[in-house]
Amino acid sequence: MADIFDVIADGTRRDILRLLLDRSSTGERGTSVSHIVTELGASQPTVSKHLKVLREAHLVSVREEGQHRYYSLSPAPLDEVDDWLVPFLDENDVAVDPAGVALPDSAAHAAEVVGRAAASAKHALENALKRLPGR
Repeated sequence: MADIFDVIADGTRRDILRLLLDRSSTGERGTSVSHIVTELGASQPTVSKHLKVLREAHLVSVREEGQHRYYSLSPAPLDEVDDWLVPFLDENDVAVDPAGVALPDSAAHAAEVVGRAAASAKHALENALKRLPGR
């Protein structure tokens, strides 16, 4: 299974998770792939690819009804992310640096951008290494 941080590093997957969270808070018992495609403006193959990754990470569950699949959020794996983040938050859930100083919005944004780039580079490197002969 992919590292949970690698899974949620992708913006499209985070958008899918947010959509499923929003829909579950309104009482929906799952969201169809076609609804996700429409809401995100992404192609069906792209959404299906991301849903597969989310399913393998146990972040979503799927219910089949005939030809249709309905996806729901399964947030339990995000506990690992929450556990990792807690030391970086103060009592008001404000991001802090390791010295305990609250990060300005610009620094928090920069950290997010760098984190995404690092996760993307790690993923690309791992895929490249898998394609090397003898691996």
